[in-house]
Amino acid sequence: MSYPVLRALDLFFVVFHTAFVVFILAGWLSRFTRRAHRYAVVATAFSWFGLGLFTTIGYCPLTDWHWRVLRELGETGLPRSYIQYLVIRLIGLEVDAMTVDIVVAAGFALAAILAFGLWFVEHRARRDRRPRSPEQRRRRREPQKSGERRQFPNASGM
Repeated sequence: MSYPVLRALDLFFVVFHTAFVVFILAGWLSRFTRRAHRYAVVATAFSWFGLGLFTTIGYCPLTDWHWRVLRELGETGLPRSYIQYLVIRLIGLEVDAMTVDIVVAAGFALAAILAFGLWFVEHRARRDRRPRSPEQRRRRREPQKSGERRQFPNASGM
């Protein structure tokens, strides 16, 4: 591949992979992104622990592809962790690989717990709002007859 294409791919991977990492860490915050966030967490876990069984635990195809591009550009001595690479490239700090791995694992675990914990709470709340007894379900499904007013219990429950 030509040098400009490789540089464009390098920029793409830095932007996309970094955005994906931020989404994994913060996607649970918005109600609108929670479903996509859960899918991203599952895909990441599958990559790290499923595909990782055949390569190394923590395997990420985005990192693998980015490293191929960087090697074509002549980069050597790339770290094992993409986050460690980002810290070096964007901030200029040399951080111990074990420290980075611990922080990444803790951040991912926290994001996964929050994502699925919120899903459980929201799912339970939706379930609790549904009518439970057959009589309640029947009343909810029956169309209202014209001219008939639906009766609601008053505030005292009578």
